[in-house]
This record gives sequence, structure tokens and C-alpha cells, in this order.
Amino acid sequence: MMDAMRAGGGSQDATRGIEAVCEMAERYREVICRARLGMRNPGFEWYPYDTLASLGHCNRMLRGANRTMLGPRGEGRRVLDLGCGDGELAFFLESLGYRVTAVDHPVYNHNGLRGARALKAALGSAVELVELDLDRPFQLPGGPYDFAFFLGTLYHLRNPFHMLEELAKHAAHCFLSTRIARRFPGGAAMPKDVALAYLVDETELNNDESNYFVFSEPGLRLALKRTYWDVLDFLSVGDTRHSDPVRADRDERAFCFLRSRFGRLANVELLEGWHAAEGTGWRWTAGEFSFRIPGGGGRARTVALGLFIPDELMAAHGGVALSGTVNGAELEPAEFRRSGAHVLVRPLPEGVEDALVRFRARATLAADANDSRERGVVVTSITVD
Repeated sequence: MMDAMRAGGGSQDATRGIEAVCEMAERYREVICRARLGMRNPGFEWYPYDTLASLGHCNRMLRGANRTMLGPRGEGRRVLDLGCGDGELAFFLESLGYRVTAVDHPVYNHNGLRGARALKAALGSAVELVELDLDRPFQLPGGPYDFAFFLGTLYHLRNPFHMLEELAKHAAHCFLSTRIARRFPGGAAMPKDVALAYLVDETELNNDESNYFVFSEPGLRLALKRTYWDVLDFLSVGDTRHSDPVRADRDERAFCFLRSRFGRLANVELLEGWHAAEGTGWRWTAGEFSFRIPGGGGRARTVALGLFIPDELMAAHGGVALSGTVNGAELEPAEFRRSGAHVLVRPLPEGVEDALVRFRARATLAADANDSRERGVVVTSITVD
């Protein structure tokens, strides 16, 4: 049955990206409706909210090239749907050709996941449905994922910071929505330049004890930054002037399109000489390492490397020297005489589109009994301005 429902998409649809996806989602609602009507008296209540409506907010949010990243032809790209409800979004994306893993927990799911299981059977779906409690120690299934959908779930978690960090390790991009607030209960304005999260009492929001942290917008943005996410696009909907954490008539939702930088070191392509990402996302390099910076439209740019020089490297050699090139042109060399954090900034040649950057460390730590890798320097970040 699923193959018969698979949504097509020509080359014109592919260039329209999210706009075409939204139009197909409108048609797919009929598929879900027919499947539900075919199950008379299922013995449970269906999830009452329109999950597919979130795609309309994504359509409003996305700008420029980001509008074509999620297209009407999945071509096997992998998607993680966290807090999937009855799975409408997961089954729809599967109909476009995405490989989807849908995650929820029966204890917190509206009908104990019976709705998702019933639709999966009725549609003949191959979506992987995983039971997982995100409020307890967990391991996300599978991955890496091209996209994660994390809609309306973050403020229901006891430890949102941990969840966001774990997700950044498994997904390259994320569509996230969560409740935010601009005022405290009672009406006092939250400071616009302070990152806040309001902890909701167990009956304070919709008399629902599964609600926990409602961020202010600065609080949400800082939490995302600290958990290895870059905000590419942002939209808020609802009461965008007087929203507070507890009143139903003052509900505001933030929609974000995010890019993970965990182990990716910003928007560059890592090439040779990089060891696996460590626990906080930074990487050891080999003695020689390289990366590619995408085109910048011919404008003048600089590249900044955040570096950490360990004590053992300094003790072994008394200093660390780096030489480098951009597209074969020599960069000014750098030398570091103390351990700790450093920033190396170098200009990129004006007019260069794609820039191939190579660095070479004059001294390294050789492989030994404790570590089988040659180690050059630790790179904590790469920023292109």
C-alpha cells in the first residue's frame, strides 16, 4: 500500500523544495484520514494535534538555499522523528523516499503508541518505530541522520541540554520547535538580553506534570549554541508580544532550522588528517591536515582556527609551529610558545571561491602505548568571516 501512495516529484518540484513538500503534505492528509476511517472503533483516542501543520511553519521560516534542503524526493536520506505522536510526519516523509526512524515513549505518548503502530500496519510502512524514554539514560538509535525533526518535545524533557547535545552528535540538521516566553507569569517582562529558562511547576502549565523548562528566546539560542547547534533560520509564531510560560492564551512557539557543528567545525569540509571528534566536539589533527571552505562570492574573507596546545606537546618540543597554504599560496606561518587556548587568524585571498586550506605542524606527538595516533594540534573551532 505504501508504494502505491508514494508521492512523486519532478525536477520543478525539487527546485521548489519545502514549498512542494507542503503541498504534498496537504494531499497526504487524505491518506492518513482514509487509513484512520478504515479502523472503526480502534479502542484508543488518536493524537489530537495536526503534526503535518508544522511543515507550514517551516515553509515560512526557511530562507534562501535552505528552502531546497528538504525536498520532495528523499532519495534514501535518513530522517529521525523525535516525539512522533501518531507518526503522520514520519509516514509522510517515508512516502517521499526518506528512510525514517520514529521515536516516542508509550508512557508519554497520547495513546501509548497504539496510533503509530496501527497506522504503520494500515499503510504497510517500513518506518522504524522505536520506544525510547528521553528522560532516562538513553542511546539514540541508528544514524547519522541527514535531518532530525524535534517538534514540540523539548519543553517536556527534564534535561533538554543533554538531549540537544546528544542529537547534535547524530544529526547534521534539525527542525526544532518549542514553547518560549517573553514575560514571567504575572506579566513582568523578561530581560531581552538575558538567557533564561522558566521551570514550570507540575500543575502550572495545562495541569500537565510533563512540562518542565520554557526558554526565553535568548535562553533557547544560548542553549543551542552551547550544545553545538548553529541557528540557520528562526521563526516565532503565536503571541509574540505577551507570551508567558503558563497561560494557554499567551502561547508562543519558536521554530528553528539548525545545523550541527559537533565534530564538523563549522561550515567547512574536513579532508585529510583529522582524528575522530572527542567528547566535546573538538578534534586532534595529524601532523598535516586540510579542509575546504565553500565559495564566498569573491568577497574578502578570513579564516580563524581555535586551537588548544596541550601541555604534553609543549613539554616535548618547547613550541609548536604551523605553516599553511590556501590553494597552494603560502600563508604566514605561526608559532606558539605556551600551552592552552589560541586563535590563529589568516586572510583568504580576495576573489577566491572554494578555498583548499592545508596546514602542517613542524612537531607532533608520536604514537605511543597510550595513543596509537600521530597528534599534531587540537582544533576546537573553525570560523569563516
